[in-house]
Amino acid sequence: MIGCKPISWQRWFARTRGGFAERRTSAMRGSFVHGTASCRQELQPGVVRRPLRYAVRACYTGGMRLLIKNAQVVLPSGVERVSVVVEGARIADIAPAVQMRTEEVVDAAGLHLLPGVIDDQVHFREPGLTHKEDLATASRACAKGGVTTFLEMPNTVPAATTRARIDEKLRLAAAKSLVNYGFYIGATTENIDELRYAQRTPGIKVFIGSSTGDLLVDEQEALERIFADTTLPITAHCEDETTVRANAAKFAGSSDVASHSQIRNHEAAVIATRRAIELAHRHRHRFHVLHVSTAAEIELLADHRGLITGEACPHHLLFNVEDYERLGTLVQMNPSIKTREDNEALWQALAAGQLQVIATDHAPHTLEEKRQPYPKSPSGLPAVENSLALMLNEVHRGRCTLEQVVHWMCEAPARVWDIVGKGRIEVGYDADLVLVDLAREHEIRNEEQVTKCGWSPWHGARVVGLPVRTWVMGHEVYRDGRFATERMGSEAKYDHARGGYWGHEG
Repeated sequence: MIGCKPISWQRWFARTRGGFAERRTSAMRGSFVHGTASCRQELQPGVVRRPLRYAVRACYTGGMRLLIKNAQVVLPSGVERVSVVVEGARIADIAPAVQMRTEEVVDAAGLHLLPGVIDDQVHFREPGLTHKEDLATASRACAKGGVTTFLEMPNTVPAATTRARIDEKLRLAAAKSLVNYGFYIGATTENIDELRYAQRTPGIKVFIGSSTGDLLVDEQEALERIFADTTLPITAHCEDETTVRANAAKFAGSSDVASHSQIRNHEAAVIATRRAIELAHRHRHRFHVLHVSTAAEIELLADHRGLITGEACPHHLLFNVEDYERLGTLVQMNPSIKTREDNEALWQALAAGQLQVIATDHAPHTLEEKRQPYPKSPSGLPAVENSLALMLNEVHRGRCTLEQVVHWMCEAPARVWDIVGKGRIEVGYDADLVLVDLAREHEIRNEEQVTKCGWSPWHGARVVGLPVRTWVMGHEVYRDGRFATERMGSEAKYDHARGGYWGHEG
């Protein structure tokens, strides 16, 4: 919980003399932009009160107050219709017990209020590859999709393998990102001192396959040193490079993109995942398995020993090898999409708690690049803009509950990476919030994407459930197609003493 301080008499006098104000749902603070449009509206008075059944300790700091009322709020204890008070950048109260004045009121009747999504696996391409994406366009896609914090991978140009390059990416994000941000430091065979002393990062990213140059680390000696001589949590892309190369030789000359799933097959994923988990167990080092794609990997994660966590991505949950005929290289990914049986196994693992997180692996390329004939076509697809909506659609279909989606996409990644003040709606937590309309049906369309690459593999899909408003640190950044661009997000903070997902309860 953040420290609380009384409001100064000067601010009290200014407020009481000048009157208090409320903004209703249609009002906008600052300048919301959609193309060239912008608008401002007047403020009007409002008050709030808390039902007596709540015993939540409020935390008021004297900042500007926002009340969100009449929403069904996804709290750690369940879904309840309560009021949420935001003051400044924090959640100040839930179901306030006393009357108070607020500058803004949002009547969210018929909507659900969720914690902002934390996407812990994205590739936003800046610096070096900004013809595909950049921090400004990607963070807009985040805001539209209800993602309020992202953690970005190090394979930019140059790669983020030093503390100085992490600092530079943090400076870029501070100037360009609408949402909160963090950046992994990449492991090489030669940067062990950088990995030991890095601080402003969620963890260390290792590419055990599926990379080139310095970022490819598949030699056992180097991996042993990284797991033994560092303390930050480690995460990895797990595909065995030897297996992939041998399979590629078998399919040399093939232009059929479906062969991608035979080259980067089940065996490649399982060998690398088993190898990394064995290292984590032996060195007692926290390890997070990215983009699990096979049923066999799930069995390996079951023996977590308080160290191992894993995640699934929307493309591995919703696409399989049968989709190559329809979508071709648009669904070419590393790790590759697998079978319908693997889809089902991933869903079951999420429901059973064997996988903890859903993240996107947002990896955009231009359509021109993706439409090259295989194998010239690059692997990767954009997803951050639509991931929450896709999962809300699964709620609509009865595949999972809203509370499960919030756990997988909000609370669990905050716990895995020890992110301070995020992942749940609770007094004292950061006011990273998203309002969603579970009944709104819409069609995902390429021409409406705000990601720079301008396309989605889900183009034409009709889904039910949509994020409609997003707040980052108490500031509204998105509302129904419009963006507020006058304030940027904040650097995510980590407290690795918490011990990760298995070490604390949030």
